[in-house]
Amino acid sequence: MRVTTSKSKNSESFYINYAYIGKNGKNTSKVFKKLGTLKELSEKLNTDRDGVMAWAKEQARIETEKHKLESENVSVDFHPNRLINSNEQRSFNCGYLFLQSICKSLRFDNICRNIKTRHNYEYNLQSILQDLIYARILSPSSKKSSFEFAENLLEQPKYELHDVYRALSTLSVESDFIQAELYKNSHFIHNRNTKILYYDCTNYFFEIEEADELRKYGKSKEHRPNPIIGMGLFMDADGIPLSFDIYPGNQNEQLSLKPLERKIISDFECSDLFTVRILD
Repeated sequence: MRVTTSKSKNSESFYINYAYIGKNGKNTSKVFKKLGTLKELSEKLNTDRDGVMAWAKEQARIETEKHKLESENVSVDFHPNRLINSNEQRSFNCGYLFLQSICKSLRFDNICRNIKTRHNYEYNLQSILQDLIYARILSPSSKKSSFEFAENLLEQPKYELHDVYRALSTLSVESDFIQAELYKNSHFIHNRNTKILYYDCTNYFFEIEEADELRKYGKSKEHRPNPIIGMGLFMDADGIPLSFDIYPGNQNEQLSLKPLERKIISDFECSDLFTVRILD
């Protein structure tokens, strides 16, 4: 890299230019960094033009060294006769990292910190909740299989399977709080359009022989004879989930709308001036 200058009628600007060979095989260059005008740099460095030029050349030298380090070839030695020990893990799943960034933007740490003040547990609720989310998106399965999936992540869990089962009770109790906080925090990364809300219902079957207080015999979406529970889901105008609730499987879907609508108005601090469209 080298220093170049550009003069106009009233000023002179200093640049660091990067020279390279283009796709056509010819030498070319581009501006890597603008250092400033002569007036700005003279006042900043308290020196004349020669002093500014000397400083600019030093900056070009520093940037050249940085570029060499960043583009330096790295050699990795492999030994074909060396065996990997049995049961030794060498590959990890890192596809969850982009989801981790979203969870951070949604402030899961603050949500779980507030929940901790109301409960007495020793496990890391934030880690469990986020790992369950990663697994549900990347490899949906049972909670046991989700834990096994988390063991293959680059950042492996520091909790045990029994902690996952214990955390489910806490997540169930705090479900409404988590949903409301996620909605509020989602405004930091996306403007929510709640003038129109979409409402949809579905149900899930359970492979059990007898119904209980929540899991009732009803009309299954999958035409299964098993007990089911129903779930109602509100989405905003962009189709992004807003809130959900569950209800007994033998309850009419239409009866589930009003309670969830009241929760949207109160807990989510949404205006009561919105239109609800029910999806078939």
